[in-house]
Amino acid sequence: MSELSPAQPSVLKAMLNQRMLICVMIGFSSGMPLFVIIQMIPLWLREQGVSLVAIGLFALTGLPYAFKFAWAPLMDRYTLWGKGRRKSWMLLLQVALLFAIGSVGMLVPEHQLKSIAVITFLISVFSASQDVAIDAYRRELLSDNELGLGNSIHVMAYRISTLIPGSLGFILADYLPWSVVFWIVAGFMGIGAITSILVSEPELSEGQPKDLQEAIVQPFLEFWRRAGGQQALLILSFLFLYKLGDSMATALSTPFYYDLGFTKTQIGLVAKHAALWPSIIGGVLGGILMLRMGINRALWIFGVVQLLSILGFAVLAEVGNDLRLLAAVIGFEYLGVGLGTAAFVAFIARTTNKRYAATQFALFTAITAIPRTLINASTGVIVESMGWTSFFLLCTVLAIPGMLLLFRVAPWNSDFSPIK
Repeated sequence: MSELSPAQPSVLKAMLNQRMLICVMIGFSSGMPLFVIIQMIPLWLREQGVSLVAIGLFALTGLPYAFKFAWAPLMDRYTLWGKGRRKSWMLLLQVALLFAIGSVGMLVPEHQLKSIAVITFLISVFSASQDVAIDAYRRELLSDNELGLGNSIHVMAYRISTLIPGSLGFILADYLPWSVVFWIVAGFMGIGAITSILVSEPELSEGQPKDLQEAIVQPFLEFWRRAGGQQALLILSFLFLYKLGDSMATALSTPFYYDLGFTKTQIGLVAKHAALWPSIIGGVLGGILMLRMGINRALWIFGVVQLLSILGFAVLAEVGNDLRLLAAVIGFEYLGVGLGTAAFVAFIARTTNKRYAATQFALFTAITAIPRTLINASTGVIVESMGWTSFFLLCTVLAIPGMLLLFRVAPWNSDFSPIK
């Protein structure tokens, strides 16, 4: 299929090509392990009597997401088994994730909490590494004018994957032992593994780094020189702050619903679907709108929706156990998440250089993961000290600084990146 015209992109042609289907499959594989960590494991632990403070500290097992740039150069430089640089890494890590996710559910939280933390940490290592390979593969697969829609479709599939650990898993847990449920959920990693076997390796005109020194040093120098020191620092600050409030607000969402008195089945059927479909609609709508309005304006508009939607959780905390309000609040919040994430991921992709896609993408997404790990580890302590309502109001305030940085990193009147 011919490339889209940058001047008059066709939405239909952009969506109906093999590259977008690949984005669906690898997006699903990318998202599912994370939702096992942040949704399924916390509910499992909470049901077994583990405290909110301990569950909050489990966010530290997500540290590999914040440091994946440290080993990303290895994935830029080396190819496994001669099967393609990106494909070989994706397949290895997807198989490793299948076995790690299945095995964690065989442990007993009451007696083996430390072992659960270790295996959860390994899941994070494998998942973060898989993201490095998948993000680089997607950056090389898509043309520049497909980045908005392609990354939106990736985010859509990423969100769809929450149905497995966050809906199917919860419902099955009312009828089956958790050990069986974890293996059923783990089996869905086979979707990614089959995709990795079938897809072709993207062609890269400039070739991969010639040696490990080039793979490690050049990605950082190239970004710093291309952006300039001041602008590079502003961009890195923006990547940290734009999703900070939203990330904190949803860090303990499943224990929050459980504490309000909702059952696992209600959480699986109502809460997760109310979150999923608006985020998918937001992601797809965001991709389509970005074809017309550009990434910069999308960051502004979608960011405002994302900020305002956090306030709904404060309302729910005050009202309490109300299924309709639960669905409405979560639906609006995740519509903002879908829109904001679609533009945010497209911004990250646009900022990378294809030659160093794995390392630069890993660096940028690692910065966005810091709130989900180091800062979110304190959310349990914050909630227990100030209560749910005040916590969500704090999250709303923390979303403002990232919006203010848009004046410098994504000006409203510009359709292009502020760096060359």
